[in-house]
Amino acid sequence: MNKIDHTSWSRDAIAADLERAIHEHRLPPGTKLGEDDLAEAYGISRTIVRAALLALSHRHLVQLRRNRGAFVAQPTPREAREVFEARSLLEPRTAHSAALRMTEADLALLNENIRDEHAALDAGENGRALLLSGQFHLEVARIADQTTIEAVISELISRSSLIIALYWRRRAALCETQAHHALLDAFARKDGAAAEELMKNHLLDLVASLDLRNVAPPPASLREALQR
Repeated sequence: MNKIDHTSWSRDAIAADLERAIHEHRLPPGTKLGEDDLAEAYGISRTIVRAALLALSHRHLVQLRRNRGAFVAQPTPREAREVFEARSLLEPRTAHSAALRMTEADLALLNENIRDEHAALDAGENGRALLLSGQFHLEVARIADQTTIEAVISELISRSSLIIALYWRRRAALCETQAHHALLDAFARKDGAAAEELMKNHLLDLVASLDLRNVAPPPASLREALQR
């Protein structure tokens, strides 16, 4: 196996790289994250790998199983429902606040995000499109300027990525870009009530795109997933 091109990998850098691979579905739920394989891939010690995996477990992205090792988390149907219920409670009000605080620079950033998401979908890069979709929601939370809620939403969106990887049944689970365009229009008008309602409906559509009876696909090879 060829090592990943790198100069220096810290615990945080490893955790961030693995998190991105999870969000992009290069590491599907259930993938075993062997310490030896990761240490070889990144050219680092198992101690650093172990610390990175522990950090990801705190974000519910990795499960640490006694005597078995680390695995990309596999949310249950109940956890999936709870995550989206929590998002539906928080994000509509956050969208309302964001609309009232929206600046031209914020609108430009969100517009660029939507363009990149379109490009990823057109290129068939569904994992990257999902990552960008999550970033759109994170930017809305940032613009709302509610730091504590933003941190909670960040974790919920990370867990949503795993849920979509396990249970999606149609392309809409990637976040229909029309929904983001409609939100952008409400933001441009600084229409908080419309933004709140649009976000609420958008999240309901996302849940409807999931099949919570679905069985997880077999995980991909860890070694292949980490190659660029």
